[in-house]
Amino acid sequence: MKSAVIVLLLAASAFAQTPSAVATSACGPKDASFDVKLDKAQHTLAEPDPGKALVYFIQEKGSDALLGLDGAWVGQTKKSSYLAVSVEPGEHHVCAEVHTPRGIPGVPLGFLHFTAEAGNVYYLDARVVYGAESYLFLSAVDSDQAKYLIASLPLSVSTSTPSTPKKDQFFPQH
Repeated sequence: MKSAVIVLLLAASAFAQTPSAVATSACGPKDASFDVKLDKAQHTLAEPDPGKALVYFIQEKGSDALLGLDGAWVGQTKKSSYLAVSVEPGEHHVCAEVHTPRGIPGVPLGFLHFTAEAGNVYYLDARVVYGAESYLFLSAVDSDQAKYLIASLPLSVSTSTPSTPKKDQFFPQH
């Protein structure tokens, strides 16, 4: 009887650690890869395109992060940097995925949803905290704090590349 309970608890734990298809639908395809260059001279805040909203993704610390929006990867930050993406008004689902260093267990995915309004600017912060385990926190950030960070961080310029990531790069093995 004890063996059956232990097996049941371990199985439940394993299922709890696997991200659901609904949650990961905000992410892009698993074979995504970006060539990323940092532009240290670019610190100008952009205005949204007419009829659209603008989303800034800021990563203060931690590993490189893939950033997804509504099921497609929109770019990648490299170390501490930021990038901006123009979006249509309406509800959006965001995914951030980081490469955690080998041997450090944790949560390499972060999710957030928001409703964009035309003409507005949104600031999202992806922060990785390392300890015995690593955790990715994805959240909205105050506009004053975001403007301060953007003024001090380089712009991440991401170009999609047609390569397949290495086995342990960005995507947890299930």
